[in-house]
Amino acid sequence: MRSTFSRSILAVGLLLCGGAAVAQVDSSIVVAPDTGSMNQARTPVFTITSDDLDSEVGQQDVSGILQSSRDVFTSTAGFNFGLARFRIRGLDPENTLVSINGVLVNDLESGWATWSNWAGLNDVTRWMTVRSGINPSRYNFGGIAGYNEISLRASELRKGVRVSYASSDRVYRNRVMATYNTGLMSNGWAFSASASTRWAEEGYVAGTYFRAAAYFLGAEKKINDKHSLGFSAFGAPIEQGRQILGYEELYGLTGDNFYNPAWGYQAGVKRNSRVSIDHKPTFLLTHYWTPDERTQVNTSAIYSFGRDSQTNLNWYDAENPKPDYYRYLPSYWAQLDPNYASQLAAAWQTDPNTQQINWDQLYFANGKNLFTLQNAEGIQGNDLTGMRSKYIVEEMHTDPTRLGINSVWSRDLDDTRHLTVGGSYNKQVTHNFKVLNDLLGGEYWVDIDQFADRDFNDTTLSQNDLNNPNNAVYQGDRFGYDYDIHVRHLNVFGQYELKGAKVEGYVGASISSTGFFRDGKYVNGRFPEESFGKSDELTFFNMGVKAGMVYKLSGRHYLTANAAALTRPPTARTAYISPRTRDAVVEGIQDEKVFSGDLSYVVRMARLKGRATVYYAQVNDQLWSRNYYHDDFNTIVNYTMNNVDQQHFGTEIGVEGNLSSTWVATAVYAGGNYFYDSRPTATITRDNSSEIFDQRTVYWQNYRVGGVPQTAASLGLKYNSPKYWFVGVNANWFDDIYLDPNPDRRTSEALEGLVTEDPQWAELLTQTKLDPGGTIDLYGGKSWMFKRKYRLAINATISNLLNNTDLQIGGYEQLRFDPREVGKFPNRIGYMFGRTYFAMITFSF
Repeated sequence: MRSTFSRSILAVGLLLCGGAAVAQVDSSIVVAPDTGSMNQARTPVFTITSDDLDSEVGQQDVSGILQSSRDVFTSTAGFNFGLARFRIRGLDPENTLVSINGVLVNDLESGWATWSNWAGLNDVTRWMTVRSGINPSRYNFGGIAGYNEISLRASELRKGVRVSYASSDRVYRNRVMATYNTGLMSNGWAFSASASTRWAEEGYVAGTYFRAAAYFLGAEKKINDKHSLGFSAFGAPIEQGRQILGYEELYGLTGDNFYNPAWGYQAGVKRNSRVSIDHKPTFLLTHYWTPDERTQVNTSAIYSFGRDSQTNLNWYDAENPKPDYYRYLPSYWAQLDPNYASQLAAAWQTDPNTQQINWDQLYFANGKNLFTLQNAEGIQGNDLTGMRSKYIVEEMHTDPTRLGINSVWSRDLDDTRHLTVGGSYNKQVTHNFKVLNDLLGGEYWVDIDQFADRDFNDTTLSQNDLNNPNNAVYQGDRFGYDYDIHVRHLNVFGQYELKGAKVEGYVGASISSTGFFRDGKYVNGRFPEESFGKSDELTFFNMGVKAGMVYKLSGRHYLTANAAALTRPPTARTAYISPRTRDAVVEGIQDEKVFSGDLSYVVRMARLKGRATVYYAQVNDQLWSRNYYHDDFNTIVNYTMNNVDQQHFGTEIGVEGNLSSTWVATAVYAGGNYFYDSRPTATITRDNSSEIFDQRTVYWQNYRVGGVPQTAASLGLKYNSPKYWFVGVNANWFDDIYLDPNPDRRTSEALEGLVTEDPQWAELLTQTKLDPGGTIDLYGGKSWMFKRKYRLAINATISNLLNNTDLQIGGYEQLRFDPREVGKFPNRIGYMFGRTYFAMITFSF
């Protein structure tokens, strides 16, 4: 076990003892990246392409997770910090467990909970149990970032009718929602129904659009005083034209910090190339059993299936159709041909066909490519003459099907002791494949790997599926890759709680077994023995323990302490080197080790409530895996790292004070240090060969974790009128936002031939820190009651009131880089939306 394990135990111990660790939790601490011991070596040029999907999902999850918490810090962070992609304690979403009716709904392949699966069902999901950080939980073991339990029990949903309309200018423009809950009726039945629709022909960002619906049906039958049976069904079909982050150069040329290269004009109409489509219907059956007044047993079963896909452009033997390709930028030609660079800059400022995808040109190219597909030598194939598409739109699917069951027994042993024991089993099969979405005017596409076709000059190796060689692909056909990832997870947990006059405490433990394997449907020409059929199953046995206590200084002042230590398996999504082509796994795969602790002071007074917390968390032995295009090899390369460690520590402060019977003030501060704490080993392999290109040490230690504000603060003032209206204002500040570091720029190989005085040395090693910035939000509302039954309410929010469109909130360093010209492949940067609004009118009775 490495020394980081010992340091983690020591840090948690110091934190819980309230000693030196507390004194050192200071967000102003500066750590220097660990690059001093690099040796100079060879330096190839690497090309890595990626996208901002993880960051987008992370931002979406934060807002949903925090929406109903009563904790001042947590609720303020959710509402005010969400647009800046803030995450509680900087931890990734897999550290927060989400359950519905007790059943875990975190994706088994990625570990993340997908809140969009029930988006638009606010009326039935708004009253959830939310806890941040380490806490006792009677639903599951919980995560070090917290847990969320959504109850869809029909008899507990607020009785009545609620209808609302909302208008916004963000992702969607309009929303209509209606909900009806009967409550528990005299015949023992309770029913609930909710539906909504959201849409925008174009969102805040040019070229984006949004079309979504949501539905929920719930029923419960009270069989007798001890037994009730509930059923819930819900889903949220969403189609969204997405945004791709751009470069500072392009933002400057177009005069738009929200320039989006994902779209272009087709016959004068905007068309987006990056469209996501998501719909996963979910069904739950729950048995509520109360054997006696002290005992409760809840058992739920879940079944879900559906579609999760995203489109993208693909091309063969043709020019790159994406307008932000680096060779289309003026900066690329500045030294090669200054005159052309000047002409190109002018075109970028005025010509839509330069700024955006030229769809009409893609159709033109496909209509001019008459081609005869013949039998390749030694392979029985097809003879076909027609317009072979050079460009297509492909649709990549990760479609999950899931079954799960969860049962929790919970009992008050007496007035001071409580015991909870639960178990669950979940199984998920994710079908990964892609289909041809649009031939763009051509007649067919050929299912071969273009890189293998060029590199090997071997018609067998270039086949994506030897069972169907030289396959002519038409719209709607599968091609490229087709495989399932099977994941199973068995978990048992227990928790004991003790309540005393001055001290309360709890201890909990969990054991689990996880296994996953790949089942390939295609015989890949490069890997015929490793691509088809079921692979060996990888199995992991894990455990965790946690404990916490509350010391009551008085009836209004409390001290709390919590700690947790656990192991967990790597996710199936990161374990395979290139699951699209073969079943090979990352070298050195092992369990992740997680340690965390926190200390809090809590005050609850008539006019003042708040919490101050110091925390520490470490996640060790993580896997990191990306695919990219390698310039030297002109092919896709797999870049994997093991032994990736992270440390997170910091402070959370949230205070709410009643200045009078009508005025309320809030102050919230989050200051953290989130950084990498190891020197991972990177393995680089060619995607179309099992050959290991290189192994190298990545000097990541003390580089900051990117994509999240490590400092955030908010001051708020709210007026609550006795006449049932309110108005409030929040001022927010964000700082210490870093771009996640490109690992290969922090290797000795990248520095070959350079000395410390060379400007490239600092450019390669220095991590990008974004400028700090702030926003002001204004909100208000008014409600009316008629005949003591009917209620009409309006509320509105203006975010970023001062229209600060220069606030950078994230992005990433491109993994593609040239050590001799670092700026050749610039960072992709995202900006917070400028002034936007959300307004809603609600009628309920």
